[in-house]
Amino acid sequence: MMSATEIVTQLAQEATTKLTLRPQVEEEKKLKFEEKKSQEGYRYAHLLPHFSSDHYPPLTPFEHVDPGHRALSHPNPRAFLDNATSAFELTPHLGTEVHGVNLAELDNTGRDELALEVARRGLVVFRDQQDFIDRGPEYYREWGSYFGRLHIHPTSGHPAGYPEIHLVYRDLNSSFNFEYDDSITSTVWHSDVSYELQPPGLTTFFLLAQPETGGDTLFTSQVQTLKRLSPQFVAFLRTLKAVHSGVEQAEFSRAGRRGGTVRREPVENVHPLVRRHPVTGEEALYVNRQFTRRIVGLKREESETILKFLYDHIDKSADNQARVKWSPNTIVLWDNRITAHSAIVDFKERGDCRHGARITPQAERPIPALEGLDLSV
Repeated sequence: MMSATEIVTQLAQEATTKLTLRPQVEEEKKLKFEEKKSQEGYRYAHLLPHFSSDHYPPLTPFEHVDPGHRALSHPNPRAFLDNATSAFELTPHLGTEVHGVNLAELDNTGRDELALEVARRGLVVFRDQQDFIDRGPEYYREWGSYFGRLHIHPTSGHPAGYPEIHLVYRDLNSSFNFEYDDSITSTVWHSDVSYELQPPGLTTFFLLAQPETGGDTLFTSQVQTLKRLSPQFVAFLRTLKAVHSGVEQAEFSRAGRRGGTVRREPVENVHPLVRRHPVTGEEALYVNRQFTRRIVGLKREESETILKFLYDHIDKSADNQARVKWSPNTIVLWDNRITAHSAIVDFKERGDCRHGARITPQAERPIPALEGLDLSV
C-alpha cells in the first residue's frame, strides 16, 4: 500500500509529464501554418498585408444612395433567398445564417435585396462561398463599389495594388492589427472607422486562413441596446452628439506597430449618439469604446460617466449579441450603422493564423434621430 507521500509524488510526476507534452503539441501547431506557407505555398499569399508608402488627401463628402431603398418596392424583398437550402435566425433580433446561396451569382436585383436584408437583420452569415472568395481583389472592388464608395483605410495593410481591401492578420510571429496587449481582454466593441465623416454601411468580411478553434467574432445590435434603455434616457441621448477620433489609431502605427504606416492624416468628426437608419428608419445607439472620445457640450466628468455607462451596457448585454463561429469559405455581412462588433483573439498561444479581408463601402453621414440636431463641435 502506497503512503500519502508516495501518492502525492506519483500524481506530481504524472502532472509534469502532461505539462511537458502539452507545450510540444502547441509548438507543433504553431509551426503548422509557417510550414504550410513555405513548403506548399499559401493559396492566398497574393492577399497578404502590404504597407505602401502612398499618401492620400483627406476624404471628400459624397452623396450616398443606399441600394436597400430600391428593394423596398420589390414584390418580394427576400426573393434572393428563394433558392436557399437553409436560412435561419441566429437570435430573435440579430443575425441570419444562409446556406445554398452563391453571393457571386447575385444580380443587381439580388444585391439590392441583400442590402435591405442586412439593414433589417444587422448581420447575415453566408456559408460555402469559395466561388466569391477565389474571384480575387478585382472582384472584391467591383462587389463593394455597388454598395457605396470604397473606403481606403489610413493605416491597415492591404493586398499589393488594392488599397481598398482592408486586411486583418495575426500569426505566431506577427500581428498587423490595431490591438493592444496590455488589457485583460481582447474584446473591444467598435463600429468600423466611425471617426470618418461618412462611416461605413453594409460591410463584407471573410477569413482566408483561420484558427482550428477560436478567433470568433462577436456582434451586438445597437438597435436593441438602445431599446433596452428607458424612454426618458433615450430622449436625453437623442439630444447629444460625440466626437469620434482616428488619432489614437494613427499614433499606434506611427509608433512602429501594425505596419508603421499612416497614409492619410487622422480625423475627428462629430456624430449623434442616436442615429436613424436611412432605409429602415430604425434608431440605433452610435457610440463605441474604440473611437468615441467625448460628448460635446458636457463637462468631462459628465461625458465620461455617460459613455462608461453606455460602453458597459454594450459589453454586458449578451441578450443583444450574436457570435459568429468561422468555418472555411464563410462570408459575413453586417451594417455598421446599427451594429458593433469585436474579434476574439483567444488563439495567440496556439500560434494559428487568422487572415481576413474586409470590403468597406462608406455610407451617409450619420442621420440624427433628433431632427435638426446641430452636429458642429
